[in-house]
Amino acid sequence: MALSFMPKRFMSSALQRFCYNISGFNKYGLWRDDLLDEDNSDVKEALKRLDEKLVDERNFRILRAVQLSLQKDILPKANWTKLEDDKLYLTPLVEEVKKEREERDQWNKLY
Repeated sequence: MALSFMPKRFMSSALQRFCYNISGFNKYGLWRDDLLDEDNSDVKEALKRLDEKLVDERNFRILRAVQLSLQKDILPKANWTKLEDDKLYLTPLVEEVKKEREERDQWNKLY
């Protein structure tokens, strides 16, 4: 999400790492997909389809980040999320839900 505005082939790995670290969410242990807005209907549907274990892990990361933010603290540097460890676990599901919604809307227009 943070780096989605530029194709990866134009960014060196050092620049990718710099942009990822400067975004700040990794200092709280969050992953990029943890930042997706849950008020979005597509994200809500994707979260329903997500494995329960992944939802629990996501909720833990979010609650820990909120607690750290309230305490005006961050995780120790050893616990920061690294770019290599950050997985897009929700984005593929959100894209699938969007495609299904668009297909349903197209179907409803025709019939």
